[in-house]
Amino acid sequence: MSQRSVSILHPRMPIAIVRLDNLDNALEICKALLNGGITTLEFTLTNARTNEVITRIRQEFGDRMTVGAGMVLDGAMARDSIAAGAQFLVTPILALDVIEQGREQDIPVISGAYTPTEIWTAWKAGATLVNVFPASQAGPCYFKDILALFPQLKLLPTGGVNLDTCGAFLAAGAYTVAVGSQLVDRDLVRQKDWKALAALAHQYVEACQ
Repeated sequence: MSQRSVSILHPRMPIAIVRLDNLDNALEICKALLNGGITTLEFTLTNARTNEVITRIRQEFGDRMTVGAGMVLDGAMARDSIAAGAQFLVTPILALDVIEQGREQDIPVISGAYTPTEIWTAWKAGATLVNVFPASQAGPCYFKDILALFPQLKLLPTGGVNLDTCGAFLAAGAYTVAVGSQLVDRDLVRQKDWKALAALAHQYVEACQ
């Protein structure tokens, strides 16, 4: 596997993080986000049904969407999600065995990290992108400072990213942004307001251009 294979993870295309207790409307969520222009989704393994949902989404949407598994904590979780059809993996921490699984199976891994040492360790181990969490605590200036030292890095801010901050992170050099509850709004999902969710997704796509 090429260490920096990012062909399915596009620059400046926001990644929507779906972290919900109820995934009954997963297909409708995907349709709404796709209608808003977002094509990359991360479903977190905090829900026991996540791998099942990933399989269904791959079958339903095919190449129209790129679907990954988030909150992957170890190699066993990585293998299960890859078997379910996950096209990329996201860790909230520096989990070297997950990076190794990704490299072995030619699956991009977005590795969690925070300090300069963790960020560099993840990159050297073969992470496709480095997921800096919580980005809201670091701020765009942190990304600018890290990239001034290591311009070859591809950094992804996660945690607290919203419409007001995504542009600043990108201006500081971030590869793209990942957005959770600020985008996949629980109230909109509960109300099944798919038109409003699509409109919100479109706002994020526009803000990242």
